[in-house]
Amino acid sequence: MPKTLLQLDWLTILIVAILIGFGWGNIYSTTFVSPEESILDLSKIYGRQLLFIGLGVIIAIVVLALESKFFERFASIIYILSILSLLGLFIFGKTIAGQTAWYSFGAFGLQPAEFAKTAVALALAKYISELDNDLSKFTSQLKAFAIIGVPLALIMLQPDAGSALIYLSFLIPLYREGLPHFYITNGLLAAAIFILTLKFGFTLFAPVFVFLMIIIYLFNRTKKPRLWLYFLALVFGLGFSYSVNFILNSVLLPHQKDRFDVLIGETNDIKGSAFNLYQSEVAIGSGGWTGKGWLKGSQTQGRFVPEQHTDYIFSTVGEEWGFLGTSIVVILFTILILRLFHLAERQKSQFNRVYGYCVLSVIFVHFFVNIAMVIGLFPTVGIPLPFFSYGGSGLWGFLILVLIFLKLDAKRKSLD
Repeated sequence: MPKTLLQLDWLTILIVAILIGFGWGNIYSTTFVSPEESILDLSKIYGRQLLFIGLGVIIAIVVLALESKFFERFASIIYILSILSLLGLFIFGKTIAGQTAWYSFGAFGLQPAEFAKTAVALALAKYISELDNDLSKFTSQLKAFAIIGVPLALIMLQPDAGSALIYLSFLIPLYREGLPHFYITNGLLAAAIFILTLKFGFTLFAPVFVFLMIIIYLFNRTKKPRLWLYFLALVFGLGFSYSVNFILNSVLLPHQKDRFDVLIGETNDIKGSAFNLYQSEVAIGSGGWTGKGWLKGSQTQGRFVPEQHTDYIFSTVGEEWGFLGTSIVVILFTILILRLFHLAERQKSQFNRVYGYCVLSVIFVHFFVNIAMVIGLFPTVGIPLPFFSYGGSGLWGFLILVLIFLKLDAKRKSLD
């Protein structure tokens, strides 16, 4: 264990520790009532988060005490257990706000979707490392998609669209290991078609799309254009665009539809569907350059921003710490993600590299979507800010995810 401690990447650990500490300070602010109250009061959110941090230290010790080979050897079993934990929710789970996503233990809850991310990352790393770098075969791609798709589908059934969205981040390590550009390119194109059709309607989007496809076909000089491929892309693009209204009105839940309407500016009901975003933007905008000061934010102390200790905690940073504080948080996450990228790229084992990419991808998507959501660039989907937002399951899930990778990296360094 002492040797392992020396080999750990302490820069990553330092950044994580700073984020956890700064996060707790902002959680305290969002639920602060009186200075006479003890910070150890477990009836308060900040008291429970302090308990979660303490238990997180114990979890960290356990993870680092395990042999690095344990995670690769038992990756499949860990994955199966995580799937069973998600299935068990439909029998033993507790429904909160319409979602059956937690196991209840008295005043506390456990959300298995947070731990399933680690299980998927391990299973994906094990499977790809056994393929000998061959993700070009369609059957190999399908099996990789199935590893991601099974927990994603179970989480969608809870229903928890926010947590399910995060599982799409696992496409990034697949892309790094040789997944054809086709999937990501067409996924981004589908997202663009969906948003543009919502904003401008099918009758305006369709002729513009046809015109663009003709221009791309005529000016494609890289290789001989295949007319039938362009025609097929045109048919699928127009077909998907035409189906957007059906998806919006018949597939998405009413609150999900409202969030897209807020995103594209179709509604500005600041007392209804746009309330969360409006209050968040007011809080962030009122902070100015240096903020109003800790425990002095009027929006935060007045409890105007819903879910401010979880999904909207970044608005607390904006109000009380200003542009300076938000910049520090963004810089810390940027350094963390770049550091994880560096560690992943230097791995000699493909298992370690794939797992490292899974870790950085999950953290990046959480970070990007959460902040984009809070400032109105993404629909509200219920995604917490890693190491920052309130919640034991989220904190422990991220700690386990990162510490396993640091353990794998430490083992690599000891073999050099």
